[in-house]
Amino acid sequence: MNFLRAIPFVAAALLLPRPADAGEAEYGRTLADNWCASCHVVGTGQRPDHKGAPAFTTIAQSQDFTAERLAYLLLDPHPKMAKLALSRKAIDDIAAYIRSLK
Repeated sequence: MNFLRAIPFVAAALLLPRPADAGEAEYGRTLADNWCASCHVVGTGQRPDHKGAPAFTTIAQSQDFTAERLAYLLLDPHPKMAKLALSRKAIDDIAAYIRSLK
């Protein structure tokens, strides 16, 4: 009987979004191509258009790269970076793409 009472709680836990891993790398690549590629090299074969903006592969290799740091940077960009209207989900997807470049 106790097992039956636990079913809704287990089901709810399985449906909750996953933490930092929740991003979808493939969609993040699409977003990066649309939002980031004018300044950053986001993929192979792309030439940099903006000096000083690190390539996504460089960002991926950074030891302190996290989705949270990326979110902070995008929500409160430094002066050289444009303000982007990205949702937290979009930021998580871009972070997942960057992590996939390690």
